[in-house]
Amino acid sequence: MTFVVTENCIRCKYMDCIEVCPVDCFYEGPNFLVIHPDECIDCALCEPECPAEAIFSEDELPDGQQEFIELNAELAEVWPNITEKKDPPADAEEWDGKPNKLELLER
Repeated sequence: MTFVVTENCIRCKYMDCIEVCPVDCFYEGPNFLVIHPDECIDCALCEPECPAEAIFSEDELPDGQQEFIELNAELAEVWPNITEKKDPPADAEEWDGKPNKLELLER
C-alpha cells in the first residue's frame, strides 16, 4: 500500500509533507506533487501534514480520486525528486478546495 497525492494539491502545492517524509519519496511538477509508490513505506507521516488534505492512503481515496494512483506513479518517474520544503504558490489559498482541477495539472 502507498499514499497518494490527489486533486486538491493541484495549484495549492503546499510542501509541509516533504519535510516529514523519512524516505524522500515526493516528486515535484510545475503545480503538483506526487508520491512514488515504489518508494513510499506507508508510514503515514505526510497525510496529517498536508494543509490541503490532499494526501490519502490508496485504500481510503475519496470518490473520484482513483485515477491519481496511476498519475502519481507515472509522474514520479519523470519529475525530479524533492527533499526540501519550498514556499507554496502565492495564490495557493485561493485554489485550496476548488473542485475539478485535474485539467489544470501541468506536466
